[in-house]
Amino acid sequence: MTRRLAELGADGLRSALAGPGLRLRTGPFVYCLRSRLEGVAEGLAAMYADFPLSDSPLADFHLTVDRMPGLRGHWRPQVNAWLDGFAPFVPLPLEHGYALLEWAMNFCVAGCAHHYLMLHAACLERDGRALILPGAPGSGKSTLTAALMLAGWRLLSDEITLIDRDSGALLGLGRPVSLKNASLDVIRARAPAGRMGRVAHDTHKGSVGHLRPSADSVAWVDRPARAAQIVFPRWCAGAATEWREHDRAEAFEILARNGFNYSLLGRLGFELVEGLIETCGAWHLRYSEFDEALPALERLLQEGRP
Repeated sequence: MTRRLAELGADGLRSALAGPGLRLRTGPFVYCLRSRLEGVAEGLAAMYADFPLSDSPLADFHLTVDRMPGLRGHWRPQVNAWLDGFAPFVPLPLEHGYALLEWAMNFCVAGCAHHYLMLHAACLERDGRALILPGAPGSGKSTLTAALMLAGWRLLSDEITLIDRDSGALLGLGRPVSLKNASLDVIRARAPAGRMGRVAHDTHKGSVGHLRPSADSVAWVDRPARAAQIVFPRWCAGAATEWREHDRAEAFEILARNGFNYSLLGRLGFELVEGLIETCGAWHLRYSEFDEALPALERLLQEGRP
C-alpha cells in the first residue's frame, strides 16, 4: 500500500531528508529530496502531507537544498539548490530555503521533461474538462488559480501545464500554488485555516508563500484531462468583469512563446499547440472581483461561453 508523506511523522521526515533522501511523487515524476534545513522539512510537512512516497530506488530528479559550505553557511547563512550536484541558482538567505526548493522543483521539470510539451500556464479541471490559464507575471494567474481550487476545481498545476505528446491529454502535478505579495492576503482570507505555508519575505519576487493543494487535487493527480478552454486573465483593480474572444492566431503565438520546450520539439510542438487552438475556445478575461469571474468561468467550461 502506498505510503503518504504524513505517515513518516516529523522525525521520519527529517531522517529521510538528511539521509538517503525523501522519494516524493508528484504526478508522473519522482523527486529524491535531501535537506538538513528545518524550514524545508516544515514546508514539506505542511504542503505535501497527502502526497505519495515512492518505494523505488530510482528517481527522475535528485535535488538537494542546503546551507552553503564554508562561511556562507554560517555567517549570514545562505542556502543553495543542487540538481545532480549542479547548482543552477545563486545562493539565497537561509529563510528562503523552502521557496528555493519549490523553484528548484519547477526548474527540474521545465529543464528536463521533454517527453511532454510544457507550457508556462496554470491548469485546472472540472468534470473532466480542463481550463488553461497562461499569464505574464503580475497578471493574477496564480491568484485566480488558487481561488478556483478553493472553489472546488481540481488543480493540475499552478506553473507548468504538461501535455502528453502521444495523446494530447493534460497531466497533473498537483503541487502547491505559489502566491506573491498582495495575493497572499487575498487568498488567506478565502482559504481554510492551516492551508497557507510560511511566507518568505524580501525574495527577488517579493514576499512568497504557498497554498496547500486540495485533497482531490492530490488524490486524482494521475487522472488525465482534456483541454476545453484557454483563458488569458488580467486582474485590474476596480475593473468591471470583461470578456472578449481572443484572436486565435495571436493566442497560438502567445502559447508558443510560453512553451518551455516548444522550439525544442519542433514540428511536434507546433502540432500540439495547433491542436489546442483548434479544439479549445480562447478568451481574454479582465476582472477585479472573484464573485463575478468564478461563476463566469464555470459557465464557460460547461456551456462554451461565459
